Amino acid sequence: MKTLLVTGSSGLIGSEVCIYFAEQGYVVHGIDNNQRAVFFGPSGDTRWNQKRLSAVLSSFHHHEIDIRDRQGICDLLFQIRPTAIIHTAAQPSHDLAARIPFDDFDINAVGTLNLLEAARQACPESPFIHMSTNKVYGDAPNRIALRELDTRYDYDDPAYERGIPETLTIDQSKHSLFGASKVAADIVVQEYGRYFGMPTCCLRGGCLTGPHHSGVALHGFLSYLVKCNLEGRTYTVFGYKGKQVRDNIHACDVARFMWAFVQFPRCGEVYNLGGGKDNSCSILEAFDIAARYSGKKMRHTYSDQHREGDHICYYSDLRKMKAHYPHWTITKSLDDTIGEIVSSWQARIKKRAQA
Repeated sequence: MKTLLVTGSSGLIGSEVCIYFAEQGYVVHGIDNNQRAVFFGPSGDTRWNQKRLSAVLSSFHHHEIDIRDRQGICDLLFQIRPTAIIHTAAQPSHDLAARIPFDDFDINAVGTLNLLEAARQACPESPFIHMSTNKVYGDAPNRIALRELDTRYDYDDPAYERGIPETLTIDQSKHSLFGASKVAADIVVQEYGRYFGMPTCCLRGGCLTGPHHSGVALHGFLSYLVKCNLEGRTYTVFGYKGKQVRDNIHACDVARFMWAFVQFPRCGEVYNLGGGKDNSCSILEAFDIAARYSGKKMRHTYSDQHREGDHICYYSDLRKMKAHYPHWTITKSLDDTIGEIVSSWQARIKKRAQA
């Protein structure tokens, strides 16, 4: 029987992966101890998503384990010996990492090592997919020549017309402590692939999003932006005139790529996983799209102080992914994705009002 282990199973990507793989016939084991509520307070709580998975998936098994628990992780992997492992658990915030550096590193770097070593002992042949981040590049993308347009920045160097490739340096740049802990995890995942011959890959995600995101101010750009719009809150734009650009990929397209990798795994690979240029937008452009779907004008304020190590413009060059996995492609447009997020938040807000 095919068995999947997912860390961070109550989160945006983790929950989407659980559902997608269950539909492919996998028994799914999820690890999640709701650390997002610890990081971000009640607004970050993901228990609702855990309950949703238990309700809709008969093959889902929840495990309340912290990935920092080395022995607990090892015992679980020997118990279930999964045929695939997808690691999405993390401390995900730049700003928070600076306030909790030991927790950040222990979760992101040491927790990943705990999982890798347990996998090497219990099931070294099983594909291991690590949800990394584009923040491993630090602020190196900001050294690329840019041009300023009416509502966004864009690359002014033909070499980056399709976006950021996996060959961009990760050295000599400012990462934030979050970025540094994710670099450590990224490198060790690659090393277990290259040194031990394990089928591992790092997915350096752009803005991963979708309707099941518990977006908060410190993490979850589009989800939090939509939430502010619907609730009439004031959204704070940090620097770059609101013209900073991100590419956005729907969680279901992330899960679909993970499925493709599990079917045909490779050792020690790295992919930039995002929506690409076609699914990119600036904050100003996201305001307009959200308002079009919600019917509400976006309220926002501006701070000249940009976030440390923040990218001015980032979208992923998807050519390597598509070359290795030609049957995978983006299926959800930016407009589709924002429309789904608006509908999801409208339903959640209505349910909260009726409670």
